[in-house]
Amino acid sequence: MNGTGLTHYLRDEGELWQLREYAAQRSLYHLKEADPHLWVVPRLRGRAMAGMVAVEFDEYGGGDAHRMHSRLFADLMTDLGLDTTYGRYVDAATAETLASVNLMSMFGLHRALRGALVGHFAAVEVTSSPASRRLAQAMRRANAGDAAVHFYAEHVEADAVHEQVVGGLLADEPALEADIAFGVAATDLLDALVGERTLAAWRDGRSSLRTPL
Repeated sequence: MNGTGLTHYLRDEGELWQLREYAAQRSLYHLKEADPHLWVVPRLRGRAMAGMVAVEFDEYGGGDAHRMHSRLFADLMTDLGLDTTYGRYVDAATAETLASVNLMSMFGLHRALRGALVGHFAAVEVTSSPASRRLAQAMRRANAGDAAVHFYAEHVEADAVHEQVVGGLLADEPALEADIAFGVAATDLLDALVGERTLAAWRDGRSSLRTPL
C-alpha cells in the first residue's frame, strides 16, 4: 500500500544519504533506549505495571546486553558510517526532532504526567511495527548493511501489551483518560511535524539537518 509519510518515502525512494540523516536524528531517541518509559514503572500498579515491565524487558535485551535495542541501533549506525556517541548529532537535529525527544523526557520526569507518558508509549507501540517493516525494506533496498536491516526487522512483529498498560492504568485511575489521550495526540503531532520538515527538505534536494553530515 502506498503512503505519503516519511517511512513510506524512505521505503520507496530513499537514498543512502537520506537514511543516514534519518538515523542521525533518530539516534537522539534510540541510543537512550526507552529510559523515560522505564521511569513510569514505579508509578503504575497491577496490570499496567506488569505490561510495562514486560515491554521494557525486551527493549533492554531480555538480560543480554548485546540484544539491547540501543546496542542494535548503534550497530545500525556503524553500518551507516555514523558516530555512535550519544548526543553526537544533537546540534544537527531539527527543532521538531528535539521537541519530540524532549516531550518523552518531560512526561517521564513528572509523576503528574504519568498518564501522558503511557499515551506516548501507546502511540509509539501502535505505529512501530508497520513503520519498522517499511524501514527494513528501505535499508535492504539501499544495501545499508545487515545490522541496519536487523534493527528494524526486530521491531516488525507487533504485540498488544500496550493495551494491557493503557487498560490497566484506566482501570486503576479512570480520571487519567484525558492525559493518556493528550500523550497520544502530542506524540502524533510532533511526529507529523518531523516528517513534514524532513520531507520538504529532501524533496527540494536539501539536507534535512541543521548541519549536514
